[in-house]
Amino acid sequence: MPAPRSSSVTQSPVNSGQIATLQSGNRPESLDSKGAKDYIVVLIRSDTLDRILKMSILKSYRNPDPLVQYCVNHSLRLTDVQKRLNDLTLQHRRGRMLGAPEVLQLNSNIMQAIGAKKVLDIGVFTGASSLSAALALPPEGKVHALDISEEYTNIGKPFWEESGVADKIRLHIAPAAETLQKFVDGGEAGTFDYAFIDADKTNYDRYYELCLTLLRPGGVIAFDNTLWDGAVIDPADQTPDTVALRKLNEKLKDDQRINISFLKIGDGLSLCFKK
Repeated sequence: MPAPRSSSVTQSPVNSGQIATLQSGNRPESLDSKGAKDYIVVLIRSDTLDRILKMSILKSYRNPDPLVQYCVNHSLRLTDVQKRLNDLTLQHRRGRMLGAPEVLQLNSNIMQAIGAKKVLDIGVFTGASSLSAALALPPEGKVHALDISEEYTNIGKPFWEESGVADKIRLHIAPAAETLQKFVDGGEAGTFDYAFIDADKTNYDRYYELCLTLLRPGGVIAFDNTLWDGAVIDPADQTPDTVALRKLNEKLKDDQRINISFLKIGDGLSLCFKK
C-alpha cells in the first residue's frame, strides 16, 4: 500500500475518484470555497504518483497479463462480501492502495496452515486485509488491526459486521510502532502467529524487529510492496521509500533468524518464517 510523499508537481482539476496534484503553496481559491468538493488534493512527488499508478497495474485487479488473470481465475475464492468491499475500495480516490487479493488469500492460506489464532495487520486501509485474515481464523482467533486513522477503516467496518467477524478484529488507532511496543511491554512477546505489514515503507525495518519479537517460533511475517514497481533494482532511485525497501531486502536475505521466500506476486511479497 504505497503512501504519497510531499513535493512539487503540476496542478490539474479532477473528477470524483481521481487525484489533483498541486504545487506546494499553490492552492486554488476554489479549494477553499463551495467548489472544494470537485477536488481531491494530494501533495506528492510526480515520480511517486507515477509509481503508484504503475504498481496498481501489477496487482491482479488491474493487470492485463492473461497468465496473471488465468492464475487469479483459477485460484481466488473470495466471498461475496469481500468482492463488494474490493469493488467499493477500487472506486475510492486511493483505491490503488488496495492489497492484491491473491496476496491476501495467500496470507489467509498460510494462517490456516500454521493454525494461526493471533494476527497483526499493520496498515489496514479499508479493511480488506483484516477481513481476509479474520475469515481465516478460528472462532477464538483475533486480528489486531493497526492504523493511524479511521478515515479509511470506517469503510470496511460494515463489511466486517456483515461477514460476522467484527468481534475477531480489534482496531488500534495509533502509530503502529507505538502499538507494537505496547504489546512487547505488556508481555505479549512470542504470542503472535502472523504479521502482515503493508504500511509506511520507511518504518518497515522497525516493524520487522518488533514483530519478530512478538512472533512465536514458526510464525510468519509478510511484507507487501517489496519490489516497489522494480525501483529496488534501480540504483538511480534514492527516494526514501525505495532506499528503505532496498535495505530491508538486503537485511532479510542474510538474516539467520528467519527463513525467507521472496515472491513476485502483486508488487512483491516477502515471507519471513521465524526459526
